[in-house]
Amino acid sequence: MTVLVERALHATGLLAAFNDAGVLTLADVHTARRIALLGGEPDESMHLAIALTVRALRHGSVCVDLGSVSRTAASDDNGVDVAALPWPDPVRWRSACAGSPVVSARGEPGRPLRLVRGLLYLDRYWREEDQIGRELRQRAVSPPPPADRARLRADLDRLFGDGDDKQRLAAAVSCLRRVTVLAGGPGTGKTTTIARLLAVLAAQPGGPLRIALAAPTGKAAARLEEAVREVSRRLPGPPLPDLRASTLHRLLGRRPGSRTRFRHHRSHRLPYDVVVVDETSMVSLTLMARLIEAVRPDARLILVGDPDQLASVEAGAVLGDIVAADGPGEPGLQAALAEVGEREAVVNGVVTLDRIWRFGGDLAALASAVRAGDDDRVVALLRAGGRQLAFVETPAADCADLRTEALAALRAVAEAAGRGDAGTALRGLDAHRLLCAHRRGPYGVSHWTRETGRWLAATDLTAWEPGRPLLITANDYDAGLHNGDTGVVVRTPDGPRAAFARGGDIVLIPPSRLAEAQPLYAMTVHRSQGSQFDRVSLVLPPATSPLFTRELFYTAVTRARTGLRILGTEDAVRAAVTRPIARASGLRESLAVAA
Repeated sequence: MTVLVERALHATGLLAAFNDAGVLTLADVHTARRIALLGGEPDESMHLAIALTVRALRHGSVCVDLGSVSRTAASDDNGVDVAALPWPDPVRWRSACAGSPVVSARGEPGRPLRLVRGLLYLDRYWREEDQIGRELRQRAVSPPPPADRARLRADLDRLFGDGDDKQRLAAAVSCLRRVTVLAGGPGTGKTTTIARLLAVLAAQPGGPLRIALAAPTGKAAARLEEAVREVSRRLPGPPLPDLRASTLHRLLGRRPGSRTRFRHHRSHRLPYDVVVVDETSMVSLTLMARLIEAVRPDARLILVGDPDQLASVEAGAVLGDIVAADGPGEPGLQAALAEVGEREAVVNGVVTLDRIWRFGGDLAALASAVRAGDDDRVVALLRAGGRQLAFVETPAADCADLRTEALAALRAVAEAAGRGDAGTALRGLDAHRLLCAHRRGPYGVSHWTRETGRWLAATDLTAWEPGRPLLITANDYDAGLHNGDTGVVVRTPDGPRAAFARGGDIVLIPPSRLAEAQPLYAMTVHRSQGSQFDRVSLVLPPATSPLFTRELFYTAVTRARTGLRILGTEDAVRAAVTRPIARASGLRESLAVAA
């Protein structure tokens, strides 16, 4: 694969070599040169270390592990043998970093980088990671929330008598601990558990609980709100209050002109007693730092998500780090759990649901094999096919079944939209979704959007009639829309309106008010997070694509409820399954250290 490399004209030495190889970009080189110049650092190995630290953020890592970066940087497949580049000796490199005037190795203030346990950070990201680790450790050792344990045990029996033992355990932990992490794959009952544990908390003595539900995207927040409402209606006992979910940015209170600072912070905390965050795998390090400082120390924070899914597009994989971390024992928590009939050990408040209730069959087996990195098993399942899986190795453009299914789904949406039935039209959007790993190129969303437009042009459907599916591509706070929201144009007595789901409600907006929207004929896997569809068609890029990773493949597979069509080659499937994302972070190790 030929890669166009933009060369920094004034780069020399190691910076020039790594820039020529395509490992470093212009921005990496210029940032490193500027920091070194301002800090009076002449060592070119340090220039390289700074540039790699800047590069790491772009690739989702919080820091650089100087001992392993020569291997992890090779994930950028650009035809160059990255391992053969002139990497500094790791031991000498760390020593140079420790003595550099631009690096703090012992807490010196005012330096732009920080070296901690062999990991090199930009100082801002170390501070955010350190803040999250300290907050989690402090909340673990602070006095537990007051709880009527006899009432707790009775409510666990009442609400989880015929349920999953892990769901019951999660509810108990959320009552007895300040921070709970509820992990699990699709169909393991995470939303059911959220509703039931909230009912357990609401039944404890004291005044009415102030509860906040939130998620990283508007679509995920709407799904959370609707699901919690549906489950809570079926629960025995007093109903939960009418809970509304919002995006994390809306919960924290955005500040115009700032993406990283909010109205709620350490000096102006959120007013809630319980904060539930769904799809936490999508939450970046920076956003998690802002959230955890805004939650009152005496409030309960419940983080929910699938740690095997794609992490945030920004730096950090906080949920995965917390779930994978060891931690000091909590004898007080274990004793309290035993008193209410729960004897399983809990570390860092993490409870992982592993019993599949809804998502089963070949789809579940495929997801499990992808998660385990078993490429032979994945290929065998795809080749065996069955009712849930189809593997198409001919060019995707030649797949008649894909065209037939995509057009049938669009027709059903258009018919409902033409009748003015917004609810049916919106539900119809989820009948089939075409997913891509790339945004551009022959395997990307832009190509398949054009291709679908050509399919539509050959039918009696058109792109501008009622039934046009929409994807919001930027936050629009005036309209109450967020990046990733999906909607559809419907006919109304007042003219065409764009319909969007808001929990159990539907909002109608004049299309002229939509500032950033595009046709929703295909979607990247990243944008699909927080959503599920009846059937999914996934277009695979070539095996050489560094974007197509195990986590991306797993995320795509787990978007499908009943059927999955894979369009690509066996080589691409095997490459993805054996290409896990490696995000450098020190949070996992910091959580294992007692406060």
